[in-house]
Amino acid sequence: MMHFKNTIIISAILLLVYSACNSVPGNNGEGKANKIDSAQVAKGEISFEKNCATCHNFNQDGIGPQLSGIAGKVSASWLHAFIKDPAGVIASGDKYAVQLHDKYKAMMPSFPAMENGEIDAIIAFLATKEKQIESAADSVVIANPFPIPIPPSDITINLEPYIQMPVSASAAPLARITKLIAQPGTNHLFVVDLNGKLYEIINNKPEVYMDMAKLKPHFINQPGLGSGFGSFAFHPDFQKNALLYTTHTEAAGSANADFKYNDSIKVSLQWVLTEWKVNDPKAKVFSGNGRELLRTNMVSPIHGVQEIAFNPYAKAGGNDYGMLYVGIGDGGSVEHNAPQLPHNTRNIWGTVIRIDPKGNNSRNKQYGIPADNPFVHAADTTLLKEIYCYGFRNPHRITWTKDGKMLVFNIGQHDIESVYNVKPGKDYGWPLREGNFLINPYGDINKIHALPPDDSIYHITYPVAAYDHDEGKAISGGFEYTGTISLLKEKIIFGDIPSGRIFYIENKDIQQGKQAPIKELHITIDGKLTTLVKACGNERVEIRFGEDAKGELYVLTKADGKVYKLANAGVAK
Repeated sequence: MMHFKNTIIISAILLLVYSACNSVPGNNGEGKANKIDSAQVAKGEISFEKNCATCHNFNQDGIGPQLSGIAGKVSASWLHAFIKDPAGVIASGDKYAVQLHDKYKAMMPSFPAMENGEIDAIIAFLATKEKQIESAADSVVIANPFPIPIPPSDITINLEPYIQMPVSASAAPLARITKLIAQPGTNHLFVVDLNGKLYEIINNKPEVYMDMAKLKPHFINQPGLGSGFGSFAFHPDFQKNALLYTTHTEAAGSANADFKYNDSIKVSLQWVLTEWKVNDPKAKVFSGNGRELLRTNMVSPIHGVQEIAFNPYAKAGGNDYGMLYVGIGDGGSVEHNAPQLPHNTRNIWGTVIRIDPKGNNSRNKQYGIPADNPFVHAADTTLLKEIYCYGFRNPHRITWTKDGKMLVFNIGQHDIESVYNVKPGKDYGWPLREGNFLINPYGDINKIHALPPDDSIYHITYPVAAYDHDEGKAISGGFEYTGTISLLKEKIIFGDIPSGRIFYIENKDIQQGKQAPIKELHITIDGKLTTLVKACGNERVEIRFGEDAKGELYVLTKADGKVYKLANAGVAK
């Protein structure tokens, strides 16, 4: 499985053709920019990396379209207007803008404060990117992997407004809130904002507990999306040992990375995992000392280290108690022409690792590798012993069920969003697979194909639930509901990040080799039937989920910085 080219066989893969640019509305002969000096192009590249690269590249579609050749398809004035105010261009009825919005099902953020000169520099940079070469192997693609839509359930959940988080940005998303959990041993709730602050909710009001920018001088929260203050987890014995764990991003080269790759591949930023020794576990404002556990380079700002978690059902004295799970994305490496980095058990990218923060037998001596990790006793001693399971594009959230299942919610590429019931040492396929489908990591990863007849020899483990991009764009986990609402018991509740749709599967339906049926929940807020798009007034909701110590669920909407509590549920009439 380590050699992609020996495992991917797609007919006519060697036949390469140039793909002609389609004419689109707005191309009035202005598409090719005038000759621009190199200084302006360099300025534009810097701005593109800062503001655009999380959604766009020049090889594959991502959250938005790949942009090679775009300057030959539309005018510079069209690009200028769209960068400044995409929602306004779409609302005007512009045919191409509407077409893009319908295809990608996501609203690009606007940049109203960006100066005209900076936009012009970005356009100059785009003009240097010619149309890419595509593979003619696309004749065998599967156009609609799941033709049957997700059905609505007969359940309506009522969300009650809980708190408004402090605004940390001048435009949507107003607060980049991504995680809400309770401190162990209490029901004190904490919420992290990617822009750099961890809040405790005190008397229904968010109060700053930790400010990452003040603690880490190299901290960055740009270019946005997943970068910034990524995640946090309290040790299950926090009330006794006062240990807190965090992840955050720093600029490339801020320090020597524990996990790096060939220097011919660009490093966009670094993700850092830190252990903090808190001076007083009961204090309302953090004080204490931190030590770095590990640092990893990333090819691009996307698919970073967005989840760290302890198994909440592990018992003191058991093998899993106090073991920290870390979801590490592929760093956008596949989309940026480095597909050799993930799906390689000698590398950390695209994995979930399991470490003992109190140990010291890792390569850098800063953490321990549990003796029962799956690759510890492998005959091949070069395998990365931290790895618990691998083959993920973006293991965005990790959760556990009361009956012992460990679930990973994986954000897909162009077609499939997946839920995996993970087991130690197993391979979940990326970038050889997206969900239950074959892809070619050396070709067009936005095209999926049927599995090969001999698929079983590859020993890939497939999702237990999945949906395609007719239904949404990026999955967000997710918890098994264990609160007081009987109608929701034993349901795994999750959602779609941009659209804000909320789904569930039944825990009893999770079986390896089968797809658990997904159903959508109706939503009311203050008793009125609505959607989260309507509630937050933004087509890009950016939904996340939280859970308190009693098993009650919370819904976070980054677009407007609000937190809702799931208050009750009933059968829809």
